[in-house]
Amino acid sequence: MKLYYHPLSGHSHRARLLLSLLGVKHELIEVDLSANMQKSPEFLKLNRFGQVPVLVDGDLAIADSNAILVYIARKLGKTDWLPDTPAAEAAVQRWLSVAAGEIAYGPAAARLITVFKSDFRAPEVIARAHRILGLVETELAARPFIVGTTPTVADVALYSYIARAPEGNVDLSGYPHVLAWLARIEALPGFVSFVNTPVGLAA
Repeated sequence: MKLYYHPLSGHSHRARLLLSLLGVKHELIEVDLSANMQKSPEFLKLNRFGQVPVLVDGDLAIADSNAILVYIARKLGKTDWLPDTPAAEAAVQRWLSVAAGEIAYGPAAARLITVFKSDFRAPEVIARAHRILGLVETELAARPFIVGTTPTVADVALYSYIARAPEGNVDLSGYPHVLAWLARIEALPGFVSFVNTPVGLAA
């Protein structure tokens, strides 16, 4: 497998993280976003949206980080990481939607301001970040991982941007269950860290 990624992209990191946690051999191919490589004709053949990450498995190109997580887990038959019973799979899917929604428009957007100089309103996205972090904190008060007693692709989808939320001036100190969950993810065999950027509260 080949993973087209960028080291500062949390979406890229979640795909890389699952590959590493599951021990999947893969080649990392860095896409130079500063040179707009993601908009090149060659890359657009892999993902017409011009975004990282993209997973290439033989003749198949999978775009979208959450789609990549689902593909990897299903291909390898990892029903512990992606359950195949209706209720359990729905619970995971709920949090994949949160990762694509509230996380993307909260802590991820706040980090985009400081890391990539994106034009978001900081007070608005930081407030969104704290709202979703409060909900995640409540969930994690009841269980060690977001949907149960073992990690799933939902935890992988949520991890990267929550872990680096302080880079976007989102303080995690008021979320002890979230901090404990981050530590549990980081203690998993095969864990690979998301690069630290010295900006925001992490400066």
